[in-house]
This record gives sequence, structure tokens and C-alpha cells, in this order.
Amino acid sequence: MTVTVIGAGLAGCECAWQLAERGINVTLCEMKPEKKTPAHTTDNFAELCCSNSLRSDQLENAVGLLKEEMRRLSSLILACADATRVEAGGALAVDRHGFARLVTRKVRSHPRITVREGEITELPAQGEVVVASGPLTSDALAEKLQTLLGEHTDLHFFDAAAPLVSADSVDMDKAWFGSRYDRGTDDYVNCPMNREEYDAFWQALTTADQAEVHGFEDSQVFEGCMPVEVMARRGHDTLLFGPLKPRGLDDPRTGRWPYAVVQLRRDNSDGTVYNLVGFQTHLKFPEQRRVFSMIPALHSAEFLRYGVMHRNTFLDSPRLLDRYYRLKRDPRISFAGQMTGVEGYVESAASGFLVGVETARRLLDMPPVDFPQETAIGALGLYISNQSVTQFQPMNINFGIIPPLDHFVKGKRFKNAELSQRSLAIIDRLKEEVL
Repeated sequence: MTVTVIGAGLAGCECAWQLAERGINVTLCEMKPEKKTPAHTTDNFAELCCSNSLRSDQLENAVGLLKEEMRRLSSLILACADATRVEAGGALAVDRHGFARLVTRKVRSHPRITVREGEITELPAQGEVVVASGPLTSDALAEKLQTLLGEHTDLHFFDAAAPLVSADSVDMDKAWFGSRYDRGTDDYVNCPMNREEYDAFWQALTTADQAEVHGFEDSQVFEGCMPVEVMARRGHDTLLFGPLKPRGLDDPRTGRWPYAVVQLRRDNSDGTVYNLVGFQTHLKFPEQRRVFSMIPALHSAEFLRYGVMHRNTFLDSPRLLDRYYRLKRDPRISFAGQMTGVEGYVESAASGFLVGVETARRLLDMPPVDFPQETAIGALGLYISNQSVTQFQPMNINFGIIPPLDHFVKGKRFKNAELSQRSLAIIDRLKEEVL
């Protein structure tokens, strides 16, 4: 009894691990190192192509709740993320390469997981199959999926990654270490701009040359990873309420908030590499150097990686999948990860977790676990399978898809905290059954 998992990203690794931990043999298929997509740079599994942040780790935030649910249920991805975390205030950020190496080592060393390298161009004709090949699925496999699923794969959006700079190239005479409202430790490098500097930067950003991306339009970007130049084109002050907002950042030289602040977040545990927070982009490489070097603290920045944009394809999941991510017309085939319409690193891993758990239970003749909509894991599965959704779009976990409380709680933060406690109480009751 062996399950084939296609793709060793976050979802595929989590799925394979959960299956193997339940006594199921897994063949994990990964096309790297034989073949890479434009967004991949290493041969490791679970490579983080965009940000190194898994977003908020607070229970007042829905993704913080999802992380805690997965921690309590022995998620591989969360265990590796916690083991390789770097300071990022209230967020869970990781050493990008250390995280991927740890996931790879654990997966490859599991006695029930066999890794098969090379591109998969056909789905196995028999046996349980999990397609977790991601939004950057190879053309050959995507063509086979198109034949299998028909018009329901013809959906896409564009995603982008931010540049990385070397820490020692940042001019610290024009920047300072600190966190917003002094929460946490000095987790970010803050690069201030005054009004004149921001005006010049905004003008250059909105008129800079963009790289050619076939079929790209501003309206097709995913809101959670919007290129900074697209955001800037929405208005002069848009960035000041987004990635460049100065609120809570007191410049030690003046004791006041600057007009605008670009934040750099540590990208590795050594603190030698930083990424530009919120600076996903698809500007041409020379333009990135020219425009981003207008930020005073980055006037001599060494860019270790430029930002890139790539097309992400996802399924019309409400028409195709059930709440356990199984293909309705052929339940031996399941899907996991961003291609199902869950958006975000943690959400992708959560879908792989649920597919792994439920596939194992089915093979062991056990009933499925009922993760209700009151839990973040359950809410995601019910969102992607909700046939009443008329225009399906990728979705980060949020409290809007979780049922409200049955009583009034004053204040959004307190209300969200109670929603999280309700969910975690359910998870604790399910824990023995799941594990």
C-alpha cells in the first residue's frame, strides 16, 4: 500500500510526512534537481520562493490560529519553521535555506518515504495519488491535468517575490534597528525617507520599466503579494498606508515617526541577508537597482537576488474537490497546496496536512476526521469546496470564513482571540483521534 505524492513543496512534504507517520508507504516525486522553475534556486524541498515570513504568530490573527492548530497536531512544516525561526516581531519568519534543508533532511530520512527524482508527466493509472505540484506545475503535467479536469484548470493570477540585499551594504548611519511600537526585539532594519525623498522615489517607481510577463495585467495580481509598483500606481499615498507606513516607528535621531519607512527583515539566521518587506516586484533588474537605491539607507546596497514575478495556476476547486481536497469524480486522486486555491505558505501546508491525514485514514479503513468550520483547518477545506462560490479566487485564511461567536465581544482583537480559543478547544478534543 503506497501513496504517490507529486511535488515536494510545503504541501507535498507535509502530506508525505503525515502519511508516513501513520504507517503508509509514500513515493514522493520531485522534478528537482533535474528540472527547476524560474522561481526555484536550490535543490532542497519546501523552498520558499517569495518571502521568508509565514506571517503573524499571534492568536488574534487567523494565520496565527492556523499555525497553532498545526503545532498541536504535529505538523512537520511548523516544527521545522519553529526550529529555524529568525526574529521578526510578532511574525514567524525563518532562515530560508536552513528551513528548507531541515525539511529535506527529515523527509529523506523517513523510512517510509522514498524520493523519486525527475519530472512526472503522467498521473499513475492506479493507486492513491496526491498532486501537490504547486502553482508552478511543469508544462507537461499541467497539460495532462488540463485534459483530466477540462475547463476547471483555466484560472490563474500572478505572484511576485521581493529582492534580497546583503546586511553589510546597508548604510546604518541612515537606518536603525527596531520593531513597530518597540514590540519584540530589534527585529527589523528601518530605512526612513522624508517627504522629498519619498516623492522622488514614488515618481521613479511608478514610471520604471517592467519586465515582460506574458498575459500580465495589474488586475490579475494576488492582493497579498501585490508588486510594489502596482500598489504605488494606485495613488501617491497608498504605500504610506501599506509597506512604507511609519506608524509606531520612532526614528532615534528625531524621536518622531518619519514620513515613510522601508523595513528590511532578516532572511537568514546569521543576519547577513535581509529582504525588503512588501517589495514584491516585476521591474527589470537594472530598474530595481536604480529605483530601490534611491532609498537613502540603500544607496550602495548589494542586491543578492532581484525580485521576480511568475504566473500561478489554480483549480476551480468548488466544482472539482470535496472538503478533503479529493477529486469528486475520482476520489483516489487528491490535490494539495496553492493549486487548490489556498494562498500562503501555512495554508498550503495545512491542505497537505489534511490530505495526508484523511488519505491515511481511508486506506486504514477509518472514518474521516470532522474538522468543523470553526477550526481554521476545516474552514479552508470548506471554503475551497463551497459550490455556492460563483467567482472562486485564492484565499488566505481569515476569520471571515470562520463562523462568528454566539455572543457579543467588544473589540476586534478580543473577539478574534475568543474565536481562536474556541477553535483550539475543538482541536484539543480531536487531537487523540487525529494523532
